[in-house]
Amino acid sequence: MEYIIGVLLVLSFIGLAVYAVKGGNLMMGMLVMAVIWTVLPLIGNALVTNPEFIAANAGVVKISVIDALTNVFQGGPEGWGSVLVNVVFGSLFGRVLLETGIASTLIRKTVELGGDRPTIICILISVVTTAIFSSMYGAGAVVAIGVIILPILISLGIPKAVATVSFMLSIGAGMFINPVQFSIVSAFFQDENGKALYHYDDTFIRWGAIILAVQLLITVLMILFTMCKKKTVHAWSVDHPQKHKEIFVPGRALVSPFIPVLLLIVLKVPIILGFLIGSFYALAACGRLKNFKTACRVLNKTFYDGVVDIAPLVGFLLIVPMFNKASSLCVPYFNALLGGIIPQNTLVISVAFAFLSPLGLFRGPLTMFGCGAATLGILTGIGFPVSYIFPLIFISSTVMNVSCCVTQSWIVWGINYSKVTAKDFLKLSVPAGWIICIIAQAVTYFMFG
Repeated sequence: MEYIIGVLLVLSFIGLAVYAVKGGNLMMGMLVMAVIWTVLPLIGNALVTNPEFIAANAGVVKISVIDALTNVFQGGPEGWGSVLVNVVFGSLFGRVLLETGIASTLIRKTVELGGDRPTIICILISVVTTAIFSSMYGAGAVVAIGVIILPILISLGIPKAVATVSFMLSIGAGMFINPVQFSIVSAFFQDENGKALYHYDDTFIRWGAIILAVQLLITVLMILFTMCKKKTVHAWSVDHPQKHKEIFVPGRALVSPFIPVLLLIVLKVPIILGFLIGSFYALAACGRLKNFKTACRVLNKTFYDGVVDIAPLVGFLLIVPMFNKASSLCVPYFNALLGGIIPQNTLVISVAFAFLSPLGLFRGPLTMFGCGAATLGILTGIGFPVSYIFPLIFISSTVMNVSCCVTQSWIVWGINYSKVTAKDFLKLSVPAGWIICIIAQAVTYFMFG
C-alpha cells in the first residue's frame, strides 16, 4: 500500500508542475495539493499493513485524523505569523524609501556619476539596485523603482531587453541577503512546533554575500558582452524619458536603505526594529516628522500602502504552509518509493541542482515559490541536513524564479512596461541565470556539502 500511495503522490506532484507551467493560479493549486497530500497519507495510514514501515514511521502513520487536519489547516497558517510580520514591516520600509524620494535620488545621483557612458551607467545602476533591494521588497517597490530606471536606460540607447534583464537580475542579487526574502523561504524550514530550523546568522550572511557578488558579476558581464556588440545612441541624441517630480533629499538620508541590514549584520538588531529605525531615520532626515500629527499620518499611509503592495503575497503565504505541513505527512511514502532511487550523495545532488536549475522556471519543482515544497519534503525525508538543503534550493528559487522567470509578478510588469517580448527576455535571462546557478551551487557544495 505504501508504494501505491507513493505513486499517487508523485503523480499529483507532476500534476502541480504542469498546472504551474500552464500559468494556473498557484494559491488555488497549493490549496488543492494540501488537501490531496493530506487525504492520501491518511488513507495510506489506515490501510498500510507492513509492520516495518509502521514501526519506522510511527509518528506519522499513527497520527489521528483530527490531529492531522488541525496540524495542516490550522497550525500551518498560524505558524507563519512571524514571516508575515517581517514581510509587512519590510514593505513599510520600502514605502518610506519611495515616498521620501530617497530611492529615486540614489538612482539619479548614480546616473549623474556615470556621465554620458551608457554601459557604465547601466553597471552602476545595477550595483545601486542590488544595494537597494538588499532591504526593500515587494512588487510595489520594484514598479516604483522600475518606472525611473527603465526609461533612463532605454533613453541612453541600451537595448530594452538588456535594460530589463539587468534590472531584474540586480533585484535578484540583492535578495540573497534580503531579510524578507530569507524569512519567506525559511518559513518552509520549521519543526512541528513552528520553530525555525534555519537562521539569518553569520554563516548565511557570508554565503549570501558571496552569491550576491556572483550574480552581480554575471549581470555586469552580461551588460558588457551585449553592449560591446551594439553601438549605443548617446544621451543627447535620444528623447529623454518623462520627467518625474524630483523631491529634495539631503545627503544624510541616502544611507537609509542600508540601515536595517547593517544593524542586523553588525549589531544583531532584530530586523523589525531595524526596519522601524531605518524608516524613522529616513522620515526624520527628510523632514517628514515635524510634529506628532504629521508623523502619525505618514506612518498610517506608509503602512496602508505597504500592506496593499504585498496583499497577493500574503494570500499565497497563508496557503503555502498548509501544503508544507501536508508534505510532512507524505515523507514516509516518498521515502518508501524514492528512497532507494534518489542519490544520497551531496555532490550528486549539487550537480543535479546546478544543471537542472531551469526547472525553477515557471513555478517548477526547484523553486519554493512553485512546487518546490514537494521537492523539499522529499529531500528532507531522505535525510539531507537543513544546513545544506536551505542554500541548495534558495539558489534556484531566487535566481531562476525571482530574477529570470516571466511568471514572477514584477517581471511580468517589467517586460510589459519596456515592451520586451517574453522570448527576448528569456533568451538573455535564462543563460545568465543558469551560469549563476552553476557557480552558486559549486560554492554551496564546498561550504556546506
